[in-house]
Amino acid sequence: MNQPVLELKNLKKHFISSNGVFSRNKTTVKAVDGIDMTVNSGETVGLVGESGCGKTTVGRTVLKLYEPTSGSIIFDGEEITNFSPRQMKPVRSKLQMIFQDPYSSLNPRHTIGSIIASSYEIHGIHPEGGVKKAVQNLLDRVGLNPEHINRFPHEFSGGQRQRIGIARALALRPKLIIADEPVSALDVSIQAQVVNLLDDLQKEMGLSYLFIAHDLSVVQHISDRVIVMYLGKIMEEAKTSQLFLNPRHPYTKALLSAVPIPDPEIERNRERIVLSGDLPSPANPPSGCVFSTRCWKATEKCHQIAPPLVEISIGSKVACHFPEGN
Repeated sequence: MNQPVLELKNLKKHFISSNGVFSRNKTTVKAVDGIDMTVNSGETVGLVGESGCGKTTVGRTVLKLYEPTSGSIIFDGEEITNFSPRQMKPVRSKLQMIFQDPYSSLNPRHTIGSIIASSYEIHGIHPEGGVKKAVQNLLDRVGLNPEHINRFPHEFSGGQRQRIGIARALALRPKLIIADEPVSALDVSIQAQVVNLLDDLQKEMGLSYLFIAHDLSVVQHISDRVIVMYLGKIMEEAKTSQLFLNPRHPYTKALLSAVPIPDPEIERNRERIVLSGDLPSPANPPSGCVFSTRCWKATEKCHQIAPPLVEISIGSKVACHFPEGN
């Protein structure tokens, strides 16, 4: 079995916010509230959930862009939870991120050549054959013209800009890439190209991905395993084929029912689950199971006791008192 490249143990990230300019009252927003997660070498783990569930916060906390409130982050066998920015610098050469917006993540004043080359400069790396050749090779590998090295980000389309972001992430040959909604800002036809590129790069370079998304059809295509989050907690974890064929948590079942099926006959006749109410505030989560206020199976037990995430079959974990299916 492949060794874990990333392990999260009871990870929490809480934000303290003020209730007003002159108010002394503080509110604790539990963006990530005690999660356990593993990403193995060469594996793609999809992290899904509604907007506001905490999935992006997980990615940024792993990178130490946010300092964790408590818990443990182990990357490549090394505990990095309390690393200072100086200690994180060599770690970041092996731990990279692809951002959601391919335009705002690129400095518009710099050429794409200097943007990608900055990775080598920051870490003091001198690639064989020189930086320019290395940058051109990266551009060629992600499907861009190496001769466009002196162009600026605004001269490229959205899909091309995301390829530039991928080239920048690949420059230092990382072990793990955290992809935060990398295709959500792109046209559907371009999404497929970028996802296929990520897939090819993984096979070629032995990369691991934590793929954060809300589009379940994209996650189904690229992920080996899927983790479903809701209000800062993990609801379900399973192999991709297992989760899509037999979702065990009611929330997962509701999410999957919203994914369109490209067969008009099946689409017209299948069950569609519409959740009542809005996502509760992470500043004031419900007692017991956090999904209990919107769940059609909820009982008094659900409102009072939070279910632990337990393994109910090989490779399948669920946090529910009354799981779906067999």
